[in-house]
Parts: sequence; C-alpha cells; structure tokens
Amino acid sequence: MDTMRDRFAPVVTRLLDEDPRVAVLLAEIGKDAFGEAIARHPDRVVNVGIREQLLVGAAAGMALTGLRPVVHTFASFLVERPFEQVKLDLGHQDTGAVLVSAAASFDWPAGGFTHMAPGDVALLDTLDGWTVHVPGHPDEAETLLRRAVAAGDDKVYVRLSVQSNRQGAALDGERFLTVREGRSGVVVAVGPVLDAVLAATEGLDTTVLYATTVRPFDAAGLRRATEAAGTDVVLVEPYLAGTSVAAVNDALADVPHRVLGLGVGRRELRRYGTFEEHAAAHGLDAHGLRERIGRFAGTPRRESARA
Repeated sequence: MDTMRDRFAPVVTRLLDEDPRVAVLLAEIGKDAFGEAIARHPDRVVNVGIREQLLVGAAAGMALTGLRPVVHTFASFLVERPFEQVKLDLGHQDTGAVLVSAAASFDWPAGGFTHMAPGDVALLDTLDGWTVHVPGHPDEAETLLRRAVAAGDDKVYVRLSVQSNRQGAALDGERFLTVREGRSGVVVAVGPVLDAVLAATEGLDTTVLYATTVRPFDAAGLRRATEAAGTDVVLVEPYLAGTSVAAVNDALADVPHRVLGLGVGRRELRRYGTFEEHAAAHGLDAHGLRERIGRFAGTPRRESARA
C-alpha cells in the first residue's frame, strides 16, 4: 500500500492541472516528487530552498494575489520553525493556505528530535481559525487534501503520516464516525491510531468514534455518543497527549464527565528505533492502550477527578 505522502504529490499535481489558483511551495523536502508539475506549471511550483520562514511568508504573499497555496515540508519545519510567520503572515493578515506536513510525531526517528513534531496541533491551537485534518489512511488523505484546497481561502493544516490504518473510511471532513457502539464510555480515536484503538477495546462495552477532522472539534457528535454510552471519554491522539482534552471538556461542560487524554508524552525518547517502537514506548500500541483504557474504565467515578 502506498503512504499518505506517496499520494500527496500526484493528487496536488492533478489539482494544479485542474485549478489555475493552486500553487505549491516547497523547501527542498519533497521537490523530486513534483518534477512533472514543475515542468507543466513552472510559475506555480516554487522551491524556496531550506528557508522555512520564507516558505510560509511567500505562501501568504501568493494568497494575497488570489492564489491558493499548498505548502509542504516536515511538520517540525512547517509549524514549529516558522511559527511567527504562521501567526502573522497567515493569521494576522487573514490570508489562507493549506499546510501539508510529513513525518508526523516521530515517523522518521533516525532524523532525531529536530524532525519530530508531537506538539504541532497543540501549537496551532493557540491561533484562531484553523481547520486541522488528521487522516488515517492514504485514501482519506486524498479526500481531505482535495477538500482543503477547495476550502475557499481558509487556513487548513493536513497532517500526513506513514502510520496508517488498514482501511480507509468515507469522510465528510467534519463529523466523527461511529465505528463501534457500546454502553460504557466513549473512546475517540484520531487518524492513524484507529486500528490500535479497535484492537485495544475489543471485548469492551465501549463506543469508538473515529476522528479525522479535529478542528473544528465535533462537539455535537461526541455529545450524541455520550447520551447512549455515558460520559467517560478516552481521547487517543497521535500527537501530544491531552491536546484535545479542553475541546472534550467544552463539549460536555454542562454534564458530569471524566476524560482521559492519551497521546505522545513530553519526555524525549533519545534512541532512534522505529516509529512502531516509539508508538509502543508512548503507550500508543494496542497493548499499552488496552492497559490504560482498561484501568480508566475500571476506576470508580468517586475515586477519579471530575473534569
């Protein structure tokens, strides 16, 4: 099976052919995949070199001229390094772009911590007006990429990963999908952690929701699920643990509830290893999730802190 990033360049190349507003900005990373697009659209495919602040600034400039820029590099170089430009050139100037990242939280451990970005979604949460898509399969990535480019002049972040679920789902880019129904709590699985969550909750009487669009957060979908399954909520995200806990609390603010936020820990893991080993070390494999979800589900409400 191809990866989400394998799907990225062919999809965006077709969008360049279909829509004269679309432009692509690169910072060396990924340029080889756009050779055909550069030949056909040399004025709308720009490689700025290893200058990530310029990458975002140039995208904002193109947006001001009426173009729809698609901006691509590793997440740590797309959100963290040029964050001032994301905040000011896009946010303050109220211009739109589609930021498409690769490497996710730890997809390329051999690159070291400079190439890891578990805090990217949390960082964007400090800004207003961003839509955030976290596909869990290449087919979903294609759907959400097309939706992002077509989204007028909105600010959209699409988080690609080599980690993938075995099957893609039919998405509308807005609502959570109900994958399994139960009566004892709700587990929200974000993007590529769905397969691990399903394995971890096998035999548990829990509802499993699948989220690939996390901003805006589908508060109405979560509330509907808790009406039948109860208000114990476990949130499993493939980035910084607890990133969306506040969104869950806001969705359930008027009812007693508990929430457990699982994801990537803050402690830096300094051995390279593989992304599977990093996932296991952060408790995001099926075994680690089963242990923590089971412990949370088995804790009486009176002994746990209420949200």
